Formats: sequence, C-alpha cells, structure tokens
Amino acid sequence: MSFDVGLVGKPSVGKSTFFNAATMNDVPEGAYPFTTIDPSVGEAYVRVDCAGPEFDHSCTPNQGYCDDGTRFVPVRLVDVAGLVPGAHEGRGLGNQFLSDLNEADVLIHVVDFSGETDIEGEPTEDHDPREDIDFLEDELDMWYRDVLEKGIERYRSGYHGEEADVEADLAEQMSAFRTSEHEIKQTILSLDLELDPDTWDEVDKEELAREIRKRTKPMVIAANKMDTRAAQANYAEIVDDPDYDHLTFVPTSAHAEKALKNGDEQGVLEYTPGDADFEVTGDLPEAKAAGIEQIREFVTEYGGTGVQRALETALFEELGAIAVFPGARQPEDEESFLQDCFVLEEGATAEDFAYFLHTDIGDGFLHAHDVRSGRQIGADTVLDHRDVVEITTTN
Repeated sequence: MSFDVGLVGKPSVGKSTFFNAATMNDVPEGAYPFTTIDPSVGEAYVRVDCAGPEFDHSCTPNQGYCDDGTRFVPVRLVDVAGLVPGAHEGRGLGNQFLSDLNEADVLIHVVDFSGETDIEGEPTEDHDPREDIDFLEDELDMWYRDVLEKGIERYRSGYHGEEADVEADLAEQMSAFRTSEHEIKQTILSLDLELDPDTWDEVDKEELAREIRKRTKPMVIAANKMDTRAAQANYAEIVDDPDYDHLTFVPTSAHAEKALKNGDEQGVLEYTPGDADFEVTGDLPEAKAAGIEQIREFVTEYGGTGVQRALETALFEELGAIAVFPGARQPEDEESFLQDCFVLEEGATAEDFAYFLHTDIGDGFLHAHDVRSGRQIGADTVLDHRDVVEITTTN
C-alpha cells in the first residue's frame, strides 16, 4: 500500500462510521466529541478493472481480491483524531491532529450535511455544512501560513547564503508537506508574485499558503448522512455555490454502506462495494426490511452509498494516481500471472515502477515491455492507468 488516505473532519459527523464501513474494522463510534483519540489505520480498497479477462486469465491476487472482473486494490485509510476550531494553535487535539494529518497523501473530509452537529461536534439543528467545510480549510491554511512565515524568516536570515533563492528556503521549511523547490517556484509564479517575499503583503502570503496547501493536500468532501432530506437540501444548495467550485463533493451515507456490508457478511444480502444495487437473499425482520428498502432508494438515486466512490475519487481523480499490473509476455507460472496490482503516483515511469517493486530491480533496470502490445519501452516512458508491464533487470 503506497498511499495514505486521511479521513478528517470535526467530531461526531460519522467519520468513524465511514472508516468502519470502508475497512470493516471496529473502532468506537458515538455522537460525542473525540470518539477517536488516536488515529485508527485500516485497509480499504479501490476498484480497478482487472486486466485478467483481456488475457483469458482468472487472477488470484496476492493483495486484495478480484470479484467478477473488478480488482479491489488495498490502500491505507487513516481515521485522524477529531478536529475543532483553533487546532493550528494547539486547541483540542490540534497538535496531534496536524502531525497525523501530515502523513496523508490525500484527504477525505467527512461533513455532516444533515446539519445535526454544530461546529464543536455537539448535537444541534439547522447547522450550515458550509461552516464545517470552511473551518477545516481555514485551519489548514493557517497551519500552512505559520510554516510559510518560518520559511520567509529562514530566507531573510541568510540561512542558505545571500545568493540563495527564496524557493529553496521555503521548500526546506515546508518539506514535511512533500513539496519541492520547483513546485514552490511554480506556485509563487502562478499567483503573479515576485520571487521576493519583501514584495508580498499579508493577503499575498495567505493566498500563497492556501495554494500550496491545495496542491499538497488535495481534498474530497464526503457529504455524509445524505440519506436524510435535510442533507439532500443542503447538498443541492452547496454544490451550486460558486464559492465551492474548487472542491469535489461525493454524496455519501456511511451508515448505509456499513449496513449493506454487514448484511452481506451475514448472508442475508448480496452486495458488492460500490454497486448501486443489491439483492436480499435471506429473511429479515420487518423493521430491518423496511430500513433496507430505504437504503435501496438512496443508493439507486445516488449511484451507490458514496463510500467507495469517495475513496476512488480521492486517489484517482484528486491525487491523479494510477494502477499498474506487473506482468510477463510469456509467464512461466500461470498461477502467478497478474497476482499483483499496485497504485503509483501520477507521472510514474517504467523505471519508477521497477524501483517501486524493489531497489535491486530498479538498480539493475535494462528495459520494460508493454505486455498488451509486446512493445519495448524505455526507462523514462510514463505509464498509464491499468498498464501491464514486464521489467527486465540484471537483478
């Protein structure tokens, strides 16, 4: 598992329910602040069309599983400790939250779209979900702004010498955000700023911090509790609000996903995660049967519960990741053919893939082949989603 998906949000919005539904773990859930104190880590899955059927092959994955031509590839899901306003100043579990959050490659912000929890995570009515969206972005932006200011101080102190470029000091100060001098420079220039912090005013710094945050911590909004009418009304308003055009929203019911997976495990339902339909295969008490039919109405209208879609949107759309299958043009062992599928970063090359598999394979890299076409490809060939690649190495 090469990527960490961070699950974030204020307390009591259903974040732990989302985590449990995605991983089928059993972390505590409750309608009160800080149900989650330490981050919970579990294995979730993203769907990839399996390459096996193209080769008339029925695969037996080493990791994850394959279901009727769909490969479920594992990713690490981290349920980060609850957030409250003022986290960047250490309020609540703020320092721990920011530290844990920094390990995530992409974020899913779980928001209670029903409006039944206030900004502190306490029960209420008619709360505007926009406040929750704004407060998390504001907290992250202020966190980034604080680190940016330290980078500016480093530059002004001459840490790298009088001839150093500002992007070098900013990149070093912000290295925990997995950025680089090139990315920092491009971000500064994209905002029409000079490469001199003495020319930046407070608004410029705020915009720069926000832009670096958006580029290094991409985010999806899981609009949770969408199986309620209040949430659906709020959703219709917010997705049409131009102030939120920069965000991707996924209508979600973590409760529905967990109920369907539980029913499937108990043998009373047949449900494949991410599907917009399911089949009742066993006897259910009248009350549960009625609840399941309400879930059916929701998943039919919205194309699923949203849990699976949120994970895949975060990884493949916001982060731009790709899935690659290691393969062989003439496999020596049919059982081992296409056993693996790995998720790599956008722009990964054939040589990057070799190093991802093992350092020795990368060190001995000679060339690679596109298994579908048989065409030889070089070290710097950029791979596409669902490529099947054979690596030839001296090791």
